[in-house]
Amino acid sequence: MKILAVGMNYASHNKEMHHSLELTEPTIFMKADSSLLKDGKPFFIPDFSSQIEYETELVVKICRLGKNIAERFAHRYYEEVTVGIDFTARDLQRDFRTRGLPWELSKAFDHSAVVGGFIPLSEAGEIGKLAFHLEINGETVQQGNTADMLFTVDRIIAYVSRFYTLKIGDLIYTGTPAGVGPVKIDDHLTGYLGNRKLLDFYVR
Repeated sequence: MKILAVGMNYASHNKEMHHSLELTEPTIFMKADSSLLKDGKPFFIPDFSSQIEYETELVVKICRLGKNIAERFAHRYYEEVTVGIDFTARDLQRDFRTRGLPWELSKAFDHSAVVGGFIPLSEAGEIGKLAFHLEINGETVQQGNTADMLFTVDRIIAYVSRFYTLKIGDLIYTGTPAGVGPVKIDDHLTGYLGNRKLLDFYVR
């Protein structure tokens, strides 16, 4: 099982992070299989970072084997979606970027890919118009809509399948909108697709 993630896929987030690149292709990075955190288990803040930030994203699960998938056929390769959190050690990421070094350690550490319960796309709605949001301690802190993606889910799948064979169960984190921020011990995070709560866990 692979965890693929898309960076800089919402203009609003790029603005808040001061990214000025004009992208012609999706920006892809990977998380380790040990990054996955599911079933509502708590997230423990690691001791190597003093600035862990949430990034709320729509997550797509691959349902069939595929390589070099044409964009017009990409919709055949996923049937379920959910809300997830791409946790980022922002202080590490900032330091690595400043020094021109790879920044996987700030993104792919253990339990940095939180995932909610999946629902069929037939229940979720049209993939290009899905609203999602995150609440922390009952207050909405981030919200987005897949209509605002710079690269659609189908475009992402077509692109990444040029480089990686997609397998059943692979996850794709599709990018985060504006509104990212830090978490602290005892925070209660709940993620929603529309009005449906799919993600629910505590920070410890």
